[in-house]
Amino acid sequence: MTTETRHGEDFVPLSAAIFTYLSYGVLIVMGHFRDFCGRWLRFFGILGRAPYAVTTEPGYAELLADFDSFYTRRLYTRIRDCWNRPVGSAPGAQITVLERVSKDYNQTFELTGRSIRCLNLGSYNYLGFGENSGPCIEAVRETIGKFGVCACSPAAEAGRTRVQVELEELVARFVGKPAAIVFGMGFATNSTTIPTLVDKHSLIISDALNHSSIVSGCRASGAKVIAFKHNDPADLEAVLRKQIAEGQPRTHRAWSKILIIVEGIYSMEGEICKLPEIVALKKKYRAYLYVDEAHSIGAMGRRGRGVCEYTGVNPDDVDILMGTFTKSFGGVGGYIASSVELINYLRATDLGHLYGTSLSPAVATMVTTTMRIILGEDGTDDGKRRLAQLRDNSNYFRRSLIDMGFVVLGDNDSPIVPLMLYHPAKIPAFSRLALERGLAVVVVGYPATPIILSRTRFCVSAAHTREDIDRALEAISEIGDIMRLKYLA
Repeated sequence: MTTETRHGEDFVPLSAAIFTYLSYGVLIVMGHFRDFCGRWLRFFGILGRAPYAVTTEPGYAELLADFDSFYTRRLYTRIRDCWNRPVGSAPGAQITVLERVSKDYNQTFELTGRSIRCLNLGSYNYLGFGENSGPCIEAVRETIGKFGVCACSPAAEAGRTRVQVELEELVARFVGKPAAIVFGMGFATNSTTIPTLVDKHSLIISDALNHSSIVSGCRASGAKVIAFKHNDPADLEAVLRKQIAEGQPRTHRAWSKILIIVEGIYSMEGEICKLPEIVALKKKYRAYLYVDEAHSIGAMGRRGRGVCEYTGVNPDDVDILMGTFTKSFGGVGGYIASSVELINYLRATDLGHLYGTSLSPAVATMVTTTMRIILGEDGTDDGKRRLAQLRDNSNYFRRSLIDMGFVVLGDNDSPIVPLMLYHPAKIPAFSRLALERGLAVVVVGYPATPIILSRTRFCVSAAHTREDIDRALEAISEIGDIMRLKYLA
């Protein structure tokens, strides 16, 4: 296992830092100035109702009159054409993007009737199962003929089909746990399960860059939440020692339980969790460990078993394994894998299970079929080939970008490859230039990242050929020269 990690804050060019802060300052000041002028012009009847106003009733305050509304109107909307693009195909190695135009500065869009065929570097289609043909799709068609599309009920009531039961058994076997429970939405898997595990007398120690679904679950739990420095076992130990010594606020009684939450691969950083060191700390301080494998399950490890297999950690040493089906398995939803006792407890108490509509039978079949291909139970080596192709593509793509002089984050073997942009004006510029060259990419800025660490996040797939990767690298290099992004050249 070889890794080469670069953190976003490790290298920020001074010029990029200065102009990034200056640019955001200008944008915010000008936005507030326009709002100020607009209010007075509307007061005197020169302008009509603001397009962003939520209510026209006199005497009511604006429902969205806060910084979130301001940021959305004055910063995000101006470059909104870079996100939510309409798609007209399956998210395979190639993807069809429907062309659209805006005549009101991205308030609304109109389709032109034309489409652009792009190389897909934005979808989480790690193993290439997100296609509309092949054995997985044939199995899905057969399932729809038997069970329909939707269970139309929570699993706790009347919505647990035979294919869902088979999937839960297969997930448990796949990740190496005694039992598993599946959910219809990956985000809800975290946001509804975490509050079920802890209470106000508990302590959650969460990685500083954990996903929003984990943050939502922690906030809803009522537990005390402390963040430790991203992927830093030394800081995690310091937090553990301090919190165990101090105990609960006011009473200083011992915590009823301590839950450490980390991710297998961090989706904005492309970094792999330092799981062996974290497991050692978990055992040393008698804490519980919850690992979110949304991006690592199916994509990491010799047999695709995730970060535990990749780092050589026994799954028995992780109390709760969470994952999603939206990345490597070409489906939707998520799972929790743990002991039989804990899974039975979640079936009786987890709001995502009790009130969320059960996983679609068609999706359950899709995930079951892809898992069996990865395991080699279909009688072929297709799963093994896809895993090797994903690893080779990811490392080749990452190494090539680094050699060109780009600032690239993350670890080797990670299919997530973030490339740093820094400056806010470079966010839309990169996205638009990439689309012109037939690349579908994802660009990310504040508040999804720190204000100075805007980036584009490439997701590599086993479905990409070496020719696809070379074509993408050529286009990215050209864009990098135009935008002066090769900070290390």
